[in-house]
Amino acid sequence: MNALNSDKMITFLTETALEAGVAIMGVYAGEIAVTVKSDASPVTEADARAEAIILEKLKAFAPDIPVVAEEEVAAGRIPVVAERFFLVDPLDGTKEFINRNGEFTVNIALIEHGVPTAGVVYAPALGDLYVAADGKAYHAAVRDGVAEAPAAISVRPASGAVTAIGSRSHNTPETQSYLGNYNVTDFRAAGSSLKFCLVASGEADLYPRFGRTMEWDTAAGDAVLRAAGGSVVNLDGSPLVYGKRNQPSDSDFANPFFIAAGGLSPLPA
Repeated sequence: MNALNSDKMITFLTETALEAGVAIMGVYAGEIAVTVKSDASPVTEADARAEAIILEKLKAFAPDIPVVAEEEVAAGRIPVVAERFFLVDPLDGTKEFINRNGEFTVNIALIEHGVPTAGVVYAPALGDLYVAADGKAYHAAVRDGVAEAPAAISVRPASGAVTAIGSRSHNTPETQSYLGNYNVTDFRAAGSSLKFCLVASGEADLYPRFGRTMEWDTAAGDAVLRAAGGSVVNLDGSPLVYGKRNQPSDSDFANPFFIAAGGLSPLPA
């Protein structure tokens, strides 16, 4: 990682996510005021507080690397994207946050040449932290704001029975049609980027997404899953890439439909 070596990156991502999580939980403990953005998605004070913390930390840690952050983009502040940049979603799963089910996350990812090479996904209400850098992925429990010793995670090998995971807030007929190609014996619903992490840790095999997402929604979880031995691909089998600008059919940083998979093939035979 050149100057951003793996140990420094993991430490930075962990500390930053934990601090953002404290700010989020401060809002979570009280009354949650919700406003609606121009794209009709909800936003809360927790989003703003967490993003401000993350941006300040990133500026100090890597001042020369551009940062694409969800609320900054919503405000029209979009940097020129270089070969290396950060993607930030300060509070992924705002609907889960508003509904108080705990399944919301802090997401920070480093993108290099279109590939998510490092990332952190932190679920502060659940006390689960997933972090990846330099091809290694880990999970750590968080107790009283402190991360315990991390344990390496990896996807599970393919087997005859498939556990699929999907969005708690968004599901589509295309998802069900796709899953019909596999022997799905269990389906789990989960919010936010936790879906990637459950595949990365071997608790599920497939996460198909036939719905709109933005790059900041997926990059950190994608980094964790790839480092754990999984894959995230477009419907044609090519890897999902980041830094998509000037797209003829969609807005900047919008993702196509994709499949996230553990040890089995994301494309049915």
